[in-house]
Amino acid sequence: MKTVLKRIYVGLIFLFLYAPMFTLIVFSFNQSKSRARWGGFTFKWYIKLFSNEEVLAAFTNTMMLALLSALIATVIGTIAALAINKMKKADKSIIMGVTNIPMLNAEIVTGISLMLLFLYFKVRFGFMTILLSHITFNIPYVILSVMPRIKQLNSSTYEAALDLGANPLYAFYKVVLPDIMPGIISGFLMAFTMSLDDFIITHFTKGPGVDTLSTKIYAQVKKGVNPEMYALSTIIFISVLILLILINLLPQKMGKKKTEK
Repeated sequence: MKTVLKRIYVGLIFLFLYAPMFTLIVFSFNQSKSRARWGGFTFKWYIKLFSNEEVLAAFTNTMMLALLSALIATVIGTIAALAINKMKKADKSIIMGVTNIPMLNAEIVTGISLMLLFLYFKVRFGFMTILLSHITFNIPYVILSVMPRIKQLNSSTYEAALDLGANPLYAFYKVVLPDIMPGIISGFLMAFTMSLDDFIITHFTKGPGVDTLSTKIYAQVKKGVNPEMYALSTIIFISVLILLILINLLPQKMGKKKTEK
């Protein structure tokens, strides 16, 4: 009886979370613009969406921002995680606490803070300000993903590589990097997902004429809900869902392959 109740409870939670998204996906294929009736199955809203130059420009900006910010944040975050791991215990605790603040902080506070910082230094708002902002809030997620893998490292293998004549860089590339790679990939995918999905920080740090998919949806919704926005929201939801699945599955598969070897 308890097992049945648990399943019902979990089912209700999933229904509450995903029923709105399922409704959105269904209406993105609705022939009619009306949200009150089903007019037949169609792909026309997706076709119109991909013939909309403004949306395509926003999509390009979103993908470029997500890819660049994730790559840069992954490099910086990995180096930072390696450096933090070498610190003394007290210093490490302080730095990790400071690192976690951006993740715990409200996004609107981070967005306004970055906006004021750019205004103070008279930086022109545009693509670069969004990119810098995304790198800033992505770095802690990379550190959080890489640190557990670094803690699991066996330092004796790295030292053995040095004793056998390898230089520090070669030993890192051959011994340390493969061990922490699942964490790096997980951090990259997490950073990519966070950047892809961000609205609040982007809204405060973008300049005129520069839009991402999230800010474009917000601007379109203010004018009136268009079925094209249903299609766009569906694409974003499915993309983020796939990325989240990859974040959880890829490190596990890499870990299993390493164990088998």
